Amino acid sequence: MGSRRVVVTGLGLVTPLGTGVEKNWRAVCDGQSGVDRISRFDTSDLPCRIAAEVRDFDPGSFIEKKTIRTMDPFIQYAVAASVMAVEDARLAITQENAERVGVVVGTGMGGLQTTETALSVLRERGPGRISPFHVPMIIGNLAPGHIAIRFGIKGPNLCIVTACTSGTHSIGHGFRLIRQGRADAVLAGGTEACITRLSIAGFCAMRALSCRNEEPARACRPFESSRDGFVMGEGSGVVVLEELSHAVQRGARIHAEVIGYGENGDAYHIVAPSPGGEGAAACMRLALTDAGIEPSEVDYINAHGTGTVHNDRTETLAIKSVFGEHAGRLAVSSTKSMTGHLLGAAGAVESIYTILALREGILPPTINYETPDPECDLDYVPNKARRLKIRIAMKNSFGFGGTNGVVIFKEFDTQ
Repeated sequence: MGSRRVVVTGLGLVTPLGTGVEKNWRAVCDGQSGVDRISRFDTSDLPCRIAAEVRDFDPGSFIEKKTIRTMDPFIQYAVAASVMAVEDARLAITQENAERVGVVVGTGMGGLQTTETALSVLRERGPGRISPFHVPMIIGNLAPGHIAIRFGIKGPNLCIVTACTSGTHSIGHGFRLIRQGRADAVLAGGTEACITRLSIAGFCAMRALSCRNEEPARACRPFESSRDGFVMGEGSGVVVLEELSHAVQRGARIHAEVIGYGENGDAYHIVAPSPGGEGAAACMRLALTDAGIEPSEVDYINAHGTGTVHNDRTETLAIKSVFGEHAGRLAVSSTKSMTGHLLGAAGAVESIYTILALREGILPPTINYETPDPECDLDYVPNKARRLKIRIAMKNSFGFGGTNGVVIFKEFDTQ
């Protein structure tokens, strides 16, 4: 079973750049920023007053009205992304195949918006006014739970909660489920909706966020010398993964192939990466070994690239450690410069951008790249998308707690 090939046949996106894959890809290729001043709550007493909010999302386009009120936005985003991915894949989930289809969708924070609202109700109106839907609205595994109910999926049903690596780990785990013969198709991805006063205040207390409040669109600047922190984002990305012959037999359109996955931990610090990028480097090597390829075969890396001083420097060190002289020939970009950091959804959304880069022969830019940092000296595809045919691409994700995940995608061919 270990030789089963896994391909991507469906894509779905809800992000600060828009709802839908094509809208997202146009924005990415144009180098648009989804960052603006926070519109949902008073930020006057917060050091950071900017974020990348989802602004064009209509849950009623994807979910029945009576069901919407039972879902926190992180669940709504995930269900919508999965609907788009299944439609894109034209995958029919029936009673006959339901047990051979799985869903693995991760989140970092779960239903934080619902929790904050409920705490206000509890204080002001008492426990009798708490919604009976409160618990299923806040727990992470109700994102894949609702997706499974929506489509009648009866195979593996999992929520991976590994901070900013959740989406990448979910795609990697879905890949393994298929490769090991435990499923023929998996909906995999990540989702997040935690732009709230509490989360902004918490990340401000850590001094992790950019406070470039007067120029929101220019605030997120990965690998650039004046970077001052990440920008919070939200949304969801879901892919349909399939075993190759399963996809071919039904005539599915194949966007790309998944060929390798690595996961490990730094065992160093609760929020900081190991200072030399040792854990990240080891994770990239694990993914390369799993894929059975040499470092020199990788053409492009969609970086974790948060825009924090330490993360960007250590990721650069890790890439140099793994790729040696080839690091100077690699294209490395951070799409977080446009979307902000979607936390548990980041790896999934960025995996989709990576797949589109392979499919379309266009590398996403790292926008807001003005003054190079001597410690970050790779080719970060500055400011403008680049037309370049690539064959193999890597997606990096690194999260709090020292958790690392790397997925490798390849342009599909029949060989």
